[in-house]
Amino acid sequence: MITSLVTGGAGFIGAHVARELLKLGHQVVVLDDLSGGFEENVPTEATFVQGSILDHELLARLFEQHKFDYVYHLAAYAAEGLSHFIRRFNYQNNLVGSVNLINESIKHKIKCFVFTSSIATYGALEPPMREDMTPQPEDPYGVAKYAVELDLKCAHEMFGLDYVIFRPHNVYGEYQNLGDRYRNVVGIFMNQLMQGKPLTIFGDGEQKRAFSYVGDIAPHIANCVNIKESYGEVINIGADQEYSVNELATTVMESMGLEGMIRHVEARNEVQIAWSDHSKAHRLFGTDRATTLREGLDQMVDWAKRTGIKKSSKFENIEVTEKLPPVWLED
Repeated sequence: MITSLVTGGAGFIGAHVARELLKLGHQVVVLDDLSGGFEENVPTEATFVQGSILDHELLARLFEQHKFDYVYHLAAYAAEGLSHFIRRFNYQNNLVGSVNLINESIKHKIKCFVFTSSIATYGALEPPMREDMTPQPEDPYGVAKYAVELDLKCAHEMFGLDYVIFRPHNVYGEYQNLGDRYRNVVGIFMNQLMQGKPLTIFGDGEQKRAFSYVGDIAPHIANCVNIKESYGEVINIGADQEYSVNELATTVMESMGLEGMIRHVEARNEVQIAWSDHSKAHRLFGTDRATTLREGLDQMVDWAKRTGIKKSSKFENIEVTEKLPPVWLED
């Protein structure tokens, strides 16, 4: 029996990857501290452990007990824009926690470490962003992700730890935390619409992203360990068609069948134009038909309406308040 650890498996992408691994016949252990995920997201066939990747003693026990073959590391606090203001929290959770996992993976000689990095590593490089570009992250979240990528390379060269690194971007779909005001713009828009609130857009809304449906991504993350050509690779994964945030807002309203108002607030410090080249992913994993933005939104809308309105809670431990967007302070 193949046994895999999925960190962050009660969260968004992790919950989907856990389900895909079960389809592949893996025995799945989900580790999640429930800081951003929900236990009901964990598939019933998986073993759920509530705990943090910062708890290195817990990790040591889990690795010893379950003898994992593979580690899928998706646990992260992925609020990229907020990371400027929670630098210590960001590096503890997104870098130090990752190193704890890498240490145990080396000690227990796991077969492959699958890491979900981010398009944030590229910063403001000219799109389409390619894996052969030298990353230039512009925020602490991207810095942490790139640091883990470099650490995995060092671990491979020193200890022979095999790995696959994915750089997804702007992923949306079922199991997103609709109550998170700092990340996942699609979920934010849907939650605002269901409450009759205006859709909040930073700046003029002409920022462009390739919004990527999770169902097009999770199967490849799960199955990559069976494709030896992917070992040691950094792989962009996501949609090929970019849209402005304004276009996204209009399409979300159409998909939900609700007419909402748009509220433009002061622009925040963010990369304006970002999407990736996916030639490598297509070569390694095939060219499955991509889910269109409207198709993906329609599927997410069905889930979001069943899930219902979620309270948008504030992050309680802001470390730097200077230049914090005022909208993030609102009740």
